Amino acid sequence: MKALVCTTPGQFDYSEKEKPASVEGRAIIKIKRIGICGTDLHAFEGTQPFFSYPRILGHELAGELVEANGAEGFTPGEKVSFIPYFNCGTCIACRSGKPNCCTSINVCGVHVDGGMAEYLSVPSSSLLHGEGLSFDELALVEPLAIGAHGVRRADVKPGEFVLVIGAGPIGLGTMEFARIAGGKVIALDINNDRLQFCKNRLKVEHFVNALDPDVTEQLKQITNGDMPTVVIDATGNQRAINNAFQYMAHGARFVLIGLQKGEISFSHPEFHKREGTLMSSRNATREDFEHVIASMKKGLVDPKTYITHRVQFEEVKAEFESWLNPATGVIKAMVEL
Repeated sequence: MKALVCTTPGQFDYSEKEKPASVEGRAIIKIKRIGICGTDLHAFEGTQPFFSYPRILGHELAGELVEANGAEGFTPGEKVSFIPYFNCGTCIACRSGKPNCCTSINVCGVHVDGGMAEYLSVPSSSLLHGEGLSFDELALVEPLAIGAHGVRRADVKPGEFVLVIGAGPIGLGTMEFARIAGGKVIALDINNDRLQFCKNRLKVEHFVNALDPDVTEQLKQITNGDMPTVVIDATGNQRAINNAFQYMAHGARFVLIGLQKGEISFSHPEFHKREGTLMSSRNATREDFEHVIASMKKGLVDPKTYITHRVQFEEVKAEFESWLNPATGVIKAMVEL
């Protein structure tokens, strides 16, 4: 089979690999769609934590089930996706119902080879039924689940103001599920085109450019002087994360979905007097995936809204680097096989 390998930062190469062998307990999927996410872009740049080369990228995937190999209720030929976080099942996190932060987790396309290939073998227990969704929709379940998990971590309540920092694909999904939870969403980004996307495509009512000199005053005005009671970072940008502590209302929760390599720095007295809560949000659980799929089926989320670029698998090597440039306007690039 043909595969696309990120051999070193900045370099892709197509190569021939052996098709996965049939093994009990591992399903084989014929890949039909690959969504390109920030992790893939950072890996190509060489800025992704927990990463080594060479690596086959790709974890936002959908395809046709070839072999179920122990997956009860699944039938070869059906449309499927899967949960791309392979956990051990025995560590403290797994025993506590948090397989998304397993102590020895293997994330598909990060710690182990992913889906930029014609076929992929995955644990049969990780499979997700297509539920009548298209390949495009199924490939977008995973990034939306990341946002859904962050919103669930924040325990968003109806009517409260939720500031989402970063209007990339993960941030946009976070906004969607904050809205579904009943939150009043405020989008914060440095890119006016992306803020307009939030307004026009997602119907986000409030948005602020992070480069404005009066961000705090704008947030006060939007929230009637209270400031947001939930702040969620979806940038993974050190400066954005550190700045966001000042946007918290007293008693607010700050959830970090974005990940960066450096240290977080904030004023302890300012954080302390607010009795703030700081949380990380890693990956997602089956509950989040099922919530996303159910929301798609109910029409609460239109995942196709996010697809701005579409290429064939043979074109990825030539096109990939352009997606690092904000001027291309890429929100979500979708690869077809």
